[in-house]
Amino acid sequence: MARISGVDIPNDKRVVISLTYIFGIGKSTSQKVLAAAGVSEESRVKDLSEDELKRIREEIAKVKTEGDLRREVALNIKRLQEIGSYRGIRHRRGLPTRGQNTRNNSRTRKGPRRTVANKRK
Repeated sequence: MARISGVDIPNDKRVVISLTYIFGIGKSTSQKVLAAAGVSEESRVKDLSEDELKRIREEIAKVKTEGDLRREVALNIKRLQEIGSYRGIRHRRGLPTRGQNTRNNSRTRKGPRRTVANKRK
């Protein structure tokens, strides 16, 4: 397995897909990195030479990924909570922050249903 930005990327997948295993790199960023590094998107990770891997690592170093990006996102959320914005309050309560309906849905954010006693008519 090739190791890029502290992440073992899968050997048997195409490079363009394998790079998306790194936090902060999606498909379009992956394509841009490979174009800048001069590596074919169709090649497999196991077929890459050390020189190609080195060029990919250098291009990815220019993009904010993994720990730095996670820290930045966490600090942004913490800032919203501290200033008491609507989004910060929603984060604090574990509710959806982007205006979704919460009456019936949003089970991913709210967790499993908790039955409230005496809610019968």
